[in-house]
Amino acid sequence: MTGTEPKADLHRYPQRAREAVLWKLDGLADYDLRRPLTATGTNLLGLVKHLGGIEVGYFGDTFGRPFGEPLPAGFDDDADPNGEFWATASETPERIVGFYRRACAHADATIGALELDAIGHVPWWGDDGEVTLHRIL
Repeated sequence: MTGTEPKADLHRYPQRAREAVLWKLDGLADYDLRRPLTATGTNLLGLVKHLGGIEVGYFGDTFGRPFGEPLPAGFDDDADPNGEFWATASETPERIVGFYRRACAHADATIGALELDAIGHVPWWGDDGEVTLHRIL
């Protein structure tokens, strides 16, 4: 980190990770995007869908900034707790990547709008779940 712009320095970490994740999808056939790679059925598109949900949760819900659209199929599915980790037949790569990009843009807007010491609450962490934007970044 440069020490001159701490928030910008910290923001670069998720930005680079997002770019790398999407780069891994480039040129893959639909079969390879959807092929289960773990015993739970996780596939690359599902991983991207899950990461979009993480962006929405930690940078949206945590700081009281609603995403404004429903999450894709598989989130909050009591019947299949791993449903967010794979793409359904009706979820196209463009749809999932589009969701991920919108979730990242929403997260970027939160990062841009808040100071590093802004307080948020992560309810799924238990107890108080109080965090700062700095900690989430």
